[in-house]
Amino acid sequence: MSNSDSAAQVQSVDRAISVLELLAQGEAGITEIAGELGVHKSTVSRLVSVLEARGLVEQLGERGKYAIGFGVVRLAGAATGRMDLTKLGQPVCQTLADSFGETVNIAVHDAGVAINITQARGSAAVSAVNWIGQRTPLHATSSGKILLAHLDLDERKRLVSLPLDSYTENTVVDAETLLAELEQVAAQGFAACFEELELGLHAVAVPVRGHRGEVVAAMSASGPSYRLSRERVEQIVPTMSSAAADLSAQLGYFAG
Repeated sequence: MSNSDSAAQVQSVDRAISVLELLAQGEAGITEIAGELGVHKSTVSRLVSVLEARGLVEQLGERGKYAIGFGVVRLAGAATGRMDLTKLGQPVCQTLADSFGETVNIAVHDAGVAINITQARGSAAVSAVNWIGQRTPLHATSSGKILLAHLDLDERKRLVSLPLDSYTENTVVDAETLLAELEQVAAQGFAACFEELELGLHAVAVPVRGHRGEVVAAMSASGPSYRLSRERVEQIVPTMSSAAADLSAQLGYFAG
C-alpha cells in the first residue's frame, strides 16, 4: 500500500468519526453533513452508507435524515460495562478486604495481560503497592489464571504457547502443565497462586460474570504466605465466590 493510499484511508476514518460526532448532536441530512465537514455530498453518501451497514447510523424514513444507530449503543455498552464493573466492584472489594484483612483486586483481560481496575486494602495488608492500572502476567497470577481458563480453547492454547516468563521457581511455564491446571480452575471455580509471581505472596481469585454469563473479570485476594496459607485460601473461597456472584448479579447475570 502506498503512502497516499494509507493517508486516504486515515482521512476516511477521520471523516467517519466526524460524521458520528456530528450526528451525536442531532439528526442531519447528507447536504447538512457535507456542509459541516466541508466535503462533497458524494463523499458523505459513501461514508454514511458504510456506517449504516455497520449499524452505527440509521436513516429516519425512506429519504429522511440520519441519526446515531443502535450499533453505537452496543459499542458504548462495552465501555460502560467496564466502568460499571469498577464502580460496582469497589464496595464489594472493600467489604472483602475488611473481612479478610488482605488486599482485594478486580482485574480484566486486555491484550494478553491482566489489568487491575479496582483495589481495596484490608487492615492487615502489609504492602502499600497500588495495583490499579498495573499489568500483570496471566500465567503467574490467580486473576490471570481465571481469565485464561475462561477464554475459548484456541485463544487459551495460543497464549500459553507463547514464551512465558518465570518469576520464581514456582511459576508454571510449561504449556501442557498450565493447560491442565486451567481446566481444573474452570471446573472448581477458583484459581490459586502460591509464590508464583513473587516469593512470599499467595493469592486466590474467582470469576465475575457479565449479563450474558461470560467471565468479564477476576476478583482476587492476596497476602503474605505466612497469613494467607493454603488452608486459609480454601476457607475464604466460598465467601469470595458469594461476593462475586452478588457482583455478577449487579452486572445483570443471574445463575439458572
